[in-house]
Formats: sequence, C-alpha cells, structure tokens
Amino acid sequence: MQFGASNCTPCTPSGAWVRYTEWHTLHTVGARGRRIEWHNLHTVGARVRPDDPRTPIGNCGLSGKLIRRHGMRKNVRVAPSILASDFSRLGEEVRAVTEAGADFIHVDVMDGRFVPNITVGPSVVRAIRGFSALPFDVHLMISPVDPYVEAFVDAGSDALTAHPEAGPHLHRTIQLIKRRGARAGAALNPSTPVEAVRPVLDDVDLVLVMSVNPGFGGQTFLRGALKKIAAIREMIDAGDRDVDLAVDGGITAETAPLVIDAGADVLIAGTAIFQGGPEKYRENIRTLRESAR
Repeated sequence: MQFGASNCTPCTPSGAWVRYTEWHTLHTVGARGRRIEWHNLHTVGARVRPDDPRTPIGNCGLSGKLIRRHGMRKNVRVAPSILASDFSRLGEEVRAVTEAGADFIHVDVMDGRFVPNITVGPSVVRAIRGFSALPFDVHLMISPVDPYVEAFVDAGSDALTAHPEAGPHLHRTIQLIKRRGARAGAALNPSTPVEAVRPVLDDVDLVLVMSVNPGFGGQTFLRGALKKIAAIREMIDAGDRDVDLAVDGGITAETAPLVIDAGADVLIAGTAIFQGGPEKYRENIRTLRESAR
C-alpha cells in the first residue's frame, strides 16, 4: 500500500471515514486448474488523521468518496485482440504477444447475427489455450449468450463479456458466468447508453466500452466514447467495488492517452499491436503503455 503525505492541501476532516485503494494480487484457479494471477486494486476504509504519516495518499476529496484518480491509479494493462492477428498461425501469434509483455489475451467472438462478421467459437479458444498462461478475456458479440457460456468457460476462457442487447436478462447472464467460475463483464456499443450498465455495476468485474461499432478491426476511434468512459468511471468510483474499465476500438498511441485520461485502465488493441510482425510486438505494446502514462 502507498502511504505518506498528500501532494495537495488536505481537506478531509480529521476522523472522517474515507475509502482508499491498495494493490492486491489475487490468485484464482481458471479453466483446467490453471493458476491465474490478477493484479487489482481493493477498496478499504480508514479514519483520516492529518498528523498520521500513514494517512493514505490522495485523501483530499470529499469525505466518503473514493479518490482513485488523484495520486493513486491502476497500472494501465494492455490486451492484444487476436482479431488482428495472423489466423494461419494463431497459436504462435498468441505465444508471441504473451512473450512480448501482454497482460491478457482478448478474444473477439462474433456470430454474424449480433454483429456483421463471424470469427471463432469455443473450439478455437480450446486450441490456442495451451499457447499462453495469460488470462483469456473473451468478448461475446453473439446472441443469445447463455447457451454458450459453459462451452467457452470449459474451453479455457477466464472472463466473459456480454452485451445488454444480447438477451432479455443481462443480470442472469452475469450470474451464469460467475457460477461457472469466470469473471463477468458488460460491454457497451457506441449507441448503448451508459445507464444500461448501472443496474449490474455491483455484479460485474469489467465494463467494456466499444469505441467503434463492433464487427471489424482497423476502424477509426469514435471520440464520443470519451464522455461515456468518463461517466462510467464516475459511476465506478462512486461505489465500493473494483471494476476494470476497458476500451476497445481504434486504440493507438494517439488515442490511448485520451481514453486513459477519461478513466479507462485497460487498453484492448488489435492493429496497433499486431502490425509489423512478431519482432515488433514488444515494441508496439511498450509504445501503447508509454503513450498512456
């Protein structure tokens, strides 16, 4: 945990109850008994004493508010989207970005109905599972979702993200994903309002903001996503749970700083990472991380 004097003028009254965050390394058992390591912030509470050097950094806001983006913020994590990889050597591509420093592997699943493209199913996830020990973050752009949750988890998915429009009961879908032992996420298309995620925010582990219309890689970033990211960040910080905020679509060294400043902490990128071939992957990932600092 990070302690010490704040860099700003203290304004939280002595004795007030505030929330702050500390890094926890969580170990979970994923598909087939694999040990998965998640680096997350965990919200805890403390009484503020200005004369105490252990007063957490960043407690200069309103009493009871979670001040995460002032003085203390998650490390930016980068997830290569294999939609932009060379499918003729998909396993080797997954291994290459793993060795290049990716934080997890993002898999786009499309059914040609919910989005205008068809990509992969559980059998492909199972086929590439052995090429990386990183968590597999699977974005289900399919409808319906529920009949396929078990198959994707059994194939090796560690996190499954669904869209509110994919079925009548998003909360039930999230419950099903969690019962199967995976992390659960909710994804918002460019035209999906922020309010669609509010009813499930206390249940999800991840909110994914699409900054392009889903279906194809290589699209141009939609700047309207920035307001949505900022609004969701405010909703997350108003609560007491640690929820990842990811952005997918048109992420480059130019747009990454914009989404991080808006409040995101996970960058999902395809073309920006897989361009140039395997010998460039490490540099591409590093460039994204550094641009977001």
